[in-house]
Amino acid sequence: MSTRTSPGTARTTLVFALITAAALGLTACSGGEPSTAPAGASGARGALPAEDVVAAAKKNEAAAKLLPADVRQRGSLALASSVGTPPSSAYLPDGKTVVGVDADFSAAVARALGLELKREVVGFEAILPALGSGKYDVGTGNFGVTEERRKAIDFVTYINDGQGFAARSDSTLKAVTDLTQLCGLKVAVNAGTTFERTLEENKDRCAQAGKPAYEVNVYSEPGAIWMSLQQGRSDVVMNTINGVRYAVTQQKNVKFLNEYRRLDVGFAFKKGTPLAPAFQAAVNGLKADGTYDRILKKWGVTASGIETSRISPPEIPAPQK
Repeated sequence: MSTRTSPGTARTTLVFALITAAALGLTACSGGEPSTAPAGASGARGALPAEDVVAAAKKNEAAAKLLPADVRQRGSLALASSVGTPPSSAYLPDGKTVVGVDADFSAAVARALGLELKREVVGFEAILPALGSGKYDVGTGNFGVTEERRKAIDFVTYINDGQGFAARSDSTLKAVTDLTQLCGLKVAVNAGTTFERTLEENKDRCAQAGKPAYEVNVYSEPGAIWMSLQQGRSDVVMNTINGVRYAVTQQKNVKFLNEYRRLDVGFAFKKGTPLAPAFQAAVNGLKADGTYDRILKKWGVTASGIETSRISPPEIPAPQK
């Protein structure tokens, strides 16, 4: 699960991200859904919160002791991070500073472990394979924990997000509780995500119900799904719950439909990583010292809080309808 950048050049990604951010600002309006924008985003819609809620995080000596000796010796972590849409991740107007839920949790865990964070922006599709090759220590991209991914990747959970739907305000859809409600419609998703997988795996439901199949419109660029919705090329968007809730506060004529299913989200690692226990202890330490809740509040995602961090938990079952 996740919106993300395409595997194209960094320049193309950056330009598109800035265009998307500008489009959201131009289409901002009042009214519509109750605002779920980040608490720190005061002023005009489209502004991203700037409060530093990570600086107060202290080193967690107990968690740091769990680090492998070679990592402690070099004192740094190589992070592969995709940049999609807020509140998970986004660029500030300078076009180079990465912010969001993922960025704050990554920085907070690094501080807790006493490590320098070396972030590299990487296309979403490239991150998991790169972890397997050992190029990076850890990856972030709002990666949902699924059984398929657990075969090759270890996770340390830090939030609970999932799959949600949005449509234009004139849509007759109210809530998508059964995928057959999408039959005959065009659904926009980002490539390589749990959204695409869910829709493709369940396409036969429409035929079984005697209805025309839904069409899955797949886009690589993070903001393209919203453009397709606004321009009428898609009828519905399926994306992260937090991403959809944020987007409808920033755009005209778009409504949040519902949460379809929840998924745990975690830091991603190469299978068998020795880093997982240290990261788990660091996340739980952030919960204990209040940093965890401050990050959630900053980005308006308190409903995504988890009770405790876990290492590669089972996938949360999908709805059976």
